[in-house]
Amino acid sequence: MLEQILCIDDDPITLMLCKKVISKSSFSKEIITAQNGEEALHHFNTLKYTNNKNKANKKPELIFLDLNMPVMGGWEFLDHFTSPAYKEFNTANVIILSSTIDPEDLAKAKKYPIIIDFLSKPITLPMLEYLKKKIGI
Repeated sequence: MLEQILCIDDDPITLMLCKKVISKSSFSKEIITAQNGEEALHHFNTLKYTNNKNKANKKPELIFLDLNMPVMGGWEFLDHFTSPAYKEFNTANVIILSSTIDPEDLAKAKKYPIIIDFLSKPITLPMLEYLKKKIGI
């Protein structure tokens, strides 16, 4: 079981479903959410600049990321997140969770080594079982 995961999606229903399915599957002890890439980066900045002795335990190990969001979409988030400014958090793997599987997006995802999979919404229990095997939890 993972300690913490981050779900980034602008749809509150998707986030609620994500939390429910992940809780049922014993996939992660803690699920945090952000409604867009900017909110997610703010979370990482808070971790980075807060004097918290437990911050090593508070880094998400896995990120479920939607691509199409207002304010800051998934690709823009990835560009920031993979920059040197966030290198201490780049141990987190990213799974794109999108409602459309566009071949161009699939090709673009291959350019980011941090992305380990590209899955179609909504998240399901079989999907989490597949991911458990893939990442070895």
